[in-house]
Amino acid sequence: MSKAFTKEQDDDLPDDLREELEIEDNTPKGTKNYITPAGFARLHAEFDDLMKVQRPETVKIVSWAAALGDRSENADYLYGKKRLREIDKRIRFLTKRIGSAQVVDPTEQPHEKIYFGATVVVSDQDGKDHTYTIVGMDEIDLARGHISWISPLAKALLGKQEGDSIVVHTPAGAQELDIIEVRYENLD
Repeated sequence: MSKAFTKEQDDDLPDDLREELEIEDNTPKGTKNYITPAGFARLHAEFDDLMKVQRPETVKIVSWAAALGDRSENADYLYGKKRLREIDKRIRFLTKRIGSAQVVDPTEQPHEKIYFGATVVVSDQDGKDHTYTIVGMDEIDLARGHISWISPLAKALLGKQEGDSIVVHTPAGAQELDIIEVRYENLD
C-alpha cells in the first residue's frame, strides 16, 4: 500500500511537523466555551467545508501526485501533504471546539443587565461612543466590535446595566466608560 494512504505516526515525524500538528486551544483552564448560535453555525459550516470539499479535493491531488513516482522532488505531492496536515489540524481543532461549545442565545438572556450576547454602547472620557458585542472566544471580530466574554472589557461590563460607569485598565492606563445602551439581538 502506498504511504500516501497510511496514517503517519506522530513518533515518525520530525519535531517541526509534530509541533505543527498540535492543536492550540486558547481556552483558559476551567473556562466554559460559550458561543452564540450564529458563531456555532459558522464553526459547523467551516467544519463541513473542510470535510466535504477541501479535504477530498486535497486527497485527490495527493493521490494523483503520489502516482507520478518520485515524491522527494514532487512539489504537488509535498504541498498536498502539507495542506492535508493543515486541514486535518483544523478539523481536529473544530471538532474539539464544537464538542465543548455551550450555545447561548442572546435573545433569551434577561434584558435588564449585561450578560453574554449583549450589545453594549459605551461612551469614553472624550465623549466618543463605542459599540461592543460580548461573544464567545471563537467569534472575536474587533472590526465589528465583537469581543470575547473573557476579555478585560467584557468582564468589567458583565452584570452592569444602562447608566452604570466602569473603569477598564488598558495599556494606556485606566479608562472610565459610561454605559449608554444595552440590547440583545440576533447576531449574524
